Amino acid sequence: MTSTPWHAAMITPEQDFGGAPLLRKEFILEEGHGAVVDAVLRATALGVYEAFINGIPVGPDVLSPGWSSYEWRLRYRSYDVTHLVGPSTVIGVELGNGWYRGRLAWHGMSNLYGDELGFFGQLDIEFDDGHIQTVASDTSWQSGPSATTFNDLYDGQNIDARRLQPGWAEPGFAPGADWTGVRELAFDADRLAEPVGPPVVRAGVVPPVEILTSPAGKTLVDFGQNLVGWLRFTVQGEAGQVITVRHAEVLEDGELGVRPLRSAKATDTFILSGGQDVFEPTKTFHGFRYAEITGWPGTLTPSDLEAVVVHSDLERTGTFECSNELVNQLHRNIVWGLRGNFLDLPTDCPQRDERLGWTGDIAVFAPTAAYLYDVKGFLQDWLLDLAAEQKAQDGLVPITVPDALKYCPQPAEFPSPESSALWSEASVWVPWALWEAYGDLRVLRNQYESMASHTRRVEGLLSPAGLWDSGFQFGDWLDPDAAPDQPWAAKADTAVVATACMHRTARLTAQAAGLLGKHDDEAHFNALADRVRDAFAEHYVAADGTIRSDCTTVYALAIAFDVLQTPELREFAGNRLAELVRDNGYRVSTGFAGTPFITHALTDTGHADEAYRLLLEEGCPSWLYPVTMGATTVWERWDSMLPDGSINPGEMTSFNHYALGAVADWMHKAIGGIRPLEPGYARVLIQPRPGEGIDWAKTSLKTPLGEIRAEWTLDGGEFLLEATVPDGVTADVVLPDGAQRTVGGGTHSFRAPVTVAVATGA
Repeated sequence: MTSTPWHAAMITPEQDFGGAPLLRKEFILEEGHGAVVDAVLRATALGVYEAFINGIPVGPDVLSPGWSSYEWRLRYRSYDVTHLVGPSTVIGVELGNGWYRGRLAWHGMSNLYGDELGFFGQLDIEFDDGHIQTVASDTSWQSGPSATTFNDLYDGQNIDARRLQPGWAEPGFAPGADWTGVRELAFDADRLAEPVGPPVVRAGVVPPVEILTSPAGKTLVDFGQNLVGWLRFTVQGEAGQVITVRHAEVLEDGELGVRPLRSAKATDTFILSGGQDVFEPTKTFHGFRYAEITGWPGTLTPSDLEAVVVHSDLERTGTFECSNELVNQLHRNIVWGLRGNFLDLPTDCPQRDERLGWTGDIAVFAPTAAYLYDVKGFLQDWLLDLAAEQKAQDGLVPITVPDALKYCPQPAEFPSPESSALWSEASVWVPWALWEAYGDLRVLRNQYESMASHTRRVEGLLSPAGLWDSGFQFGDWLDPDAAPDQPWAAKADTAVVATACMHRTARLTAQAAGLLGKHDDEAHFNALADRVRDAFAEHYVAADGTIRSDCTTVYALAIAFDVLQTPELREFAGNRLAELVRDNGYRVSTGFAGTPFITHALTDTGHADEAYRLLLEEGCPSWLYPVTMGATTVWERWDSMLPDGSINPGEMTSFNHYALGAVADWMHKAIGGIRPLEPGYARVLIQPRPGEGIDWAKTSLKTPLGEIRAEWTLDGGEFLLEATVPDGVTADVVLPDGAQRTVGGGTHSFRAPVTVAVATGA
């Protein structure tokens, strides 16, 4: 994996300093070899690390090496530090608990992977004459205490500025009596892996918009945006004075709404040194819009602090805007939800005692993510962990990756460690979404074994009739009609949902096999898909076309997953779906399974008007209801906050979940009008579908072949479209009147008559 062999050892402090221990190694450059032409530090940790050369951070990343399936993959990062090394050089490292030793999940458990922090690093310095000097982590290093006395991702960080040791990572520092040596930990370097995805970085700052005083007299800071990261500030006060910062996403009755955090304390504590102190708790992170601050010396003003936004370093690729400002805010909420939950891996939420890589969320959100940001490397890295967990569990794709839950007590509501429809389907659906977005066959090649293994495993779970109708299923999780404490109690029959998902999975696996030249597998998985489709028709579709449980989700999935056998059945399903949507007053009636697909299913069966009205509905439950309540990210529940401003009474309530934001995929493809006809957008369909309530829209996408843009407006009875296509890309343009044109690179203008009513008051 590297041109230079490893000489490093995994080292840990000889004594437990608590908090975040410091490690240092001072050395002299070897003489007689000329100037330094190259210096590369490769580093990783059991825990998280911050590395310095002569007191300067080696890179912009934070919380490295992140969270991977440590049992099989421990990623390291490489840094060009040529400009930092000098005649006398110090490598300094500060360790934190991170995901390795900190709390994970809701069981209150720590140390799931190990109880000792460790650092593994190697600095290779190349000189003019080709000589390489290697300085690696070994027992010659020193260790000591830091100013951080406690750190946990869920609970926060305590920093005592009186314990700071200026210059500890610089030459000439004289360690005190509290410093000691290090010892080696047993470690297999074969686990080391170069990361495929980007590092976690400080991605920006958000200033406060208001300082509030709560009814109880607490000082609250409102940042105006629900975000993920931490506070940073400079302050001066009496030595020993304590500043405490508590974080939460919402207010309830004017006070910090901490109940949704469950057991996560989300609290940072800072003890002042008496001089000017700069505080930034980089070994934790919080999901918050509001911060409650106590102990601040003097009067707190908005200019005194800022929120640092933290997430994986992703390039923005897709944009969307339209004439309806509520829809624009919804789209901004979806983007912020992605940013907050794409912190090294795709998590469900960033604030409570969970923050796990739930497979179901990303299974449905991957197409949206791949439009908004370049997530190819980010999700490929996560898929490597998925495949590693799956291989270790006899083909089972766990419901979270990395699978911390396998170390935790099995909750009664999830009775068996079995494949779960839609959740385990991430092994197939996410690679396919990346293939469609980026057109890189290596993604499918790398993940094919995982895709096929999952599909074969579920094949073995099917009943003799060909149905996936046994074992626990999450089903249409968080159906809005389910009780707050029973998120699994959906209207949609779980076996209908699972069997429809299996049809899609088998068909996609067959297509992947065909693309890779595995034609025996292609035939097998297509035959499996046919068997499941036939079983679905025989057991779940009545003679009149009604699908078992007769609710919006089952029709949406049957249409979107192409599981219906005839055009007549598909037409009936589309009509019945539209009827159910109308009968429900255009309020949302779907959960995690149906929501990402319902607007697509409506539009693809000729019911775009119902799809628009469903999107634009403002009553609860709907996509726009949270927007009307001031949401700045997508909520976990349709009613995470009730109309009276109180928090949903369910134990599981988050104000930053991206899964229900998968509707943005329809916004990009149907309202904006851009979708791939060939993987990687080598051929593209530009077909905006205007609807009542929106009278203009524009969207853009940076593809591997260049930027595609589509902007349209309604002008009286005319539809005006301007489309920009990169050179080398062919676009099929379809106008609302059915007219079609095929164009190549350049900017093209089109006109067509349209009967859609123009929005008013938007």
